[in-house]
Amino acid sequence: MTAVWWMAGASALVCGLGVIAFGVEASREILAGLAGPLIVGSASVVLTERTHRVQPARVMPLMMTAFVVKMIVFGAYVAVMLAAASLRPVPFAVSFVASFIVLHLIEAFRLRGLFGDRRA
Repeated sequence: MTAVWWMAGASALVCGLGVIAFGVEASREILAGLAGPLIVGSASVVLTERTHRVQPARVMPLMMTAFVVKMIVFGAYVAVMLAAASLRPVPFAVSFVASFIVLHLIEAFRLRGLFGDRRA
């Protein structure tokens, strides 16, 4: 659950930087760009941690399935946000990509923590 808090904090930081870069009038686009990756990333981390606790061997198949699901969900999310919600594309895309990268880095470090450093 700690990873989810890190993700929320990182999203708040990206939101603040987005407001500095694009202004308060882009808040709607920035929040929409952050919401999808934060919700999907948090769900992914929680599901991975629970699976690792119960059955560690199932984590890799879960991650492969989650990868495909994320591709579909994110594609649909971006399409809906830009078309149906009539958001300005640049602030939305910048906040989406920034949060996507930052949250996946947090998820990667969490996975490293779950499995330990096995280079030794």
